[in-house]
Amino acid sequence: MGSSLGHYCGVFGVYAPNQPVAHLAYLGLFALQHRGQESAGIAVSDGTTITVVKDMGLVTQVFDERNLASLHGHIAIGHNRYSTTGSSSWRNAQPVYRSVGEAGFALGHNGNLTNTEALAAQLGMLPGLEPVHESVDSTTDSALVAELVARAWPEERSDGKELELALEKVLPKLEGGFSFVLMDDSHLIGARDPHGFWPLVLGRLDGGGWVFASESAALDLVGAHYVRDVQPGEMIVIDATGVRREVRWAEPEPRLCLFEFVYFSRPDTRLYGHTVHTARQRMGEALARQAPVDADMVVPVPESGIPAAQGFARASGIPYGDGLVKNRYVGRTFIQPSQKMRGAGVRMKLNPLPENIAGKRLVVVDDSIVRGTTTRQVITMLREAGAAEVHFRVSSPPYRWPCFYGMDTGRRSELLAADLSVGEIREYLGVDSLAYLEIDRLTAATGAAAESFCTACLTGEYPVPVPLDDAKLLLEAPAPGADAPSTPADAR
Repeated sequence: MGSSLGHYCGVFGVYAPNQPVAHLAYLGLFALQHRGQESAGIAVSDGTTITVVKDMGLVTQVFDERNLASLHGHIAIGHNRYSTTGSSSWRNAQPVYRSVGEAGFALGHNGNLTNTEALAAQLGMLPGLEPVHESVDSTTDSALVAELVARAWPEERSDGKELELALEKVLPKLEGGFSFVLMDDSHLIGARDPHGFWPLVLGRLDGGGWVFASESAALDLVGAHYVRDVQPGEMIVIDATGVRREVRWAEPEPRLCLFEFVYFSRPDTRLYGHTVHTARQRMGEALARQAPVDADMVVPVPESGIPAAQGFARASGIPYGDGLVKNRYVGRTFIQPSQKMRGAGVRMKLNPLPENIAGKRLVVVDDSIVRGTTTRQVITMLREAGAAEVHFRVSSPPYRWPCFYGMDTGRRSELLAADLSVGEIREYLGVDSLAYLEIDRLTAATGAAAESFCTACLTGEYPVPVPLDDAKLLLEAPAPGADAPSTPADAR
């Protein structure tokens, strides 16, 4: 993927008395590591105290047997973070903990709110400038939610149901994308926004207990069985009796992020009842039928382009082969202190195989192009390795609009396709031909209904009102005749 999309976050929750919940949360976060690599954290309750351990880095860097062994309890939530709101720093790592009198709760959030300014005004503060409360050392929209929940906390004890009662008041105030896992000393709660932009599933442990996870693949690693999705606009409460409440707090209007199928989710995850890997292969098959080309070999950009390249090869009859080798041990935090080293950054992650490439006409397949800088360098490497022709195929439409619901895509002026035609992009990349998968073919490949997806980043049609004066929407040099985002008039 050309200058990758931000992976936003992964959340995990487990209620399992007499089981090592901290270790289960660790395994769940490990399975969700692809959704966020900046920080990781786990909160555990033993019934009286909530303990939070979090730090910058990968799950395996933050946790070891020593600190996991110190986390005793029967409830745990975990979080992997990729920053979309709030800077990348320790104080913005999650879970967020908030004390309320003698009680307290912890919260993990996947997504991004669009009405943070209005929420901050309700709290009498400016967003992003300072922590919202002395017990919350964070500047994220998640911290705003924690403060709203604390202020909605019932003044009188309500049979231990204070957290869920406060949430019933707060959730309808939130706009944008969110999948939450929350816990107090005796309850685990999962909640999802009315559009269900980001996935959240419920699973059952063999040994007794319940699990929430951003993806169904995380259930497999902890030995849990998929029960069902948390529905858009739903809150599920788990306690010692099991699943005690299933509350529909808003009318659902499903709009799962289409890029969960294209890029974000693990290939072994299931969405809308369909396996992601199979859907990606079907995208490649559809792309081969839409944009055929005479070539000698189909080459994926690893790892994201592999399933679509397999599908393209199968449908086209062109042999599938390896032309690029990926170094799996170069992370996002690789430091490039000079311009020369930054230029070498792509080779730190990908390197061509000249003996497989030289003299061949290649079809190179990837899932998307965002800024295009990485893609352009990959094409240059393939040319230098002796490729006779390079035909680039993308298993999604042009990425033209920024996301406000949980993906970090920067400003619209940074998106390659925002103000360039496909022909102009082809010239910029230096390829012999270029084709993007049409959106109707893409949604058909998922096996789900087209209207059940958010496609704002591809179409500019935002299901939830977005801040139209936000710098993310502005182009430094607007394209002639370019349309403004087609947010419905009543949503502006």
